[in-house]
Amino acid sequence: MVDAGAPPQPLRPAGWINRLAASPRFQAFCARVPGLSGIARREGAALFDLMQGFVQSQMLTALVELRVLHLLADGPSDAPALAARLNVPPDRMQVLLQAGAAMQLLRRRGTRYALARRGAAFIAVPGLEDMVRHHSVLYADLADPVAFVRGESDPDLARFWPYVFGATGPMDADVTARYSRLMADSQRLVAEEALAHVSLSGARRLMDVGGGTGAFLRAVRARYPALDLALFDLPDVVTQAALPADIARHGGSFRTDPLPGGADTISLVRVLYDHADDTVLALLRKVHAALPPGGRVLIVEPMSGGARPDPQTDVYFAVYTMAMQTGRTRSPAEIAELLRKAGFDRVSRPMGQRAYLARAITAQRPAQEKGAQSVNVG
Repeated sequence: MVDAGAPPQPLRPAGWINRLAASPRFQAFCARVPGLSGIARREGAALFDLMQGFVQSQMLTALVELRVLHLLADGPSDAPALAARLNVPPDRMQVLLQAGAAMQLLRRRGTRYALARRGAAFIAVPGLEDMVRHHSVLYADLADPVAFVRGESDPDLARFWPYVFGATGPMDADVTARYSRLMADSQRLVAEEALAHVSLSGARRLMDVGGGTGAFLRAVRARYPALDLALFDLPDVVTQAALPADIARHGGSFRTDPLPGGADTISLVRVLYDHADDTVLALLRKVHAALPPGGRVLIVEPMSGGARPDPQTDVYFAVYTMAMQTGRTRSPAEIAELLRKAGFDRVSRPMGQRAYLARAITAQRPAQEKGAQSVNVG
């Protein structure tokens, strides 16, 4: 057991390569040798990027809150003009604009700044600015990172998502609207990523469980207009869904209610990672019971890299779900194992291009199951 309060001990990394890399003399040698000096510079810059990541995110928040990117979308400007418009001291506005240009959100030409391609893409992505604003809750929870990792803090983020804790009574309308809007804004991109790699051409009826305001179903309707669709979510959420009249709505909680039958495909989009393993397994068993033999489940959400840690999902999403206190970011292998425990087979992992948005997994209820088995889904 490591005593965190003990005096620091000399670092002795395992392995001769790590011992060399940890040697100040070797680092100084690499910095002088052509070929090795480039590697040393890149590693040094990467380490500094790790150290300054919080500052970058805070400067991004300032750019978002002050709407600097939107103002520069109308045309280039300089620090004094923006400072006067936004009630910021000119010298501090200059620092913010320089930071924006260094992050390649802005371009500098002389004393003037313009919106860069990355900045234009940033303000065009639905929900991205709202997510940056939402980070104030997560970052407050991380103010004491050691207490957070030890589980000794009381994260506020968990209170932002009360539906995760199994609320069965009426939810606060403002909270419901906030979570639904935040999810819906980014759900379109997730849906596009999933539907680009998973075909629903053989399905007859798809039910989206935990589908919020119906963003995924609207994306499915655009690609498969003849597919019969249904939404299952909490009653207060379902009533807010802006969906065509022919899409069925089922209000309920998958924790306490059975899932409606009739669908040969059931989708779970950004649902599993909100919940603990026992809740996920119970849900997958309910999905299995609601599907006909040969029916298919589609799971779409950010996933851990597992044995090959992913820089987005194993840092951002893993910490986010830890702050929620109920779920976790699982690897495709972990989800596949839960699917098999629930009775599914033919687990498939279609390759996606943007793992930082989501990955997809499909599985099938066996067309011919061995014996008549009753599944306890309570």
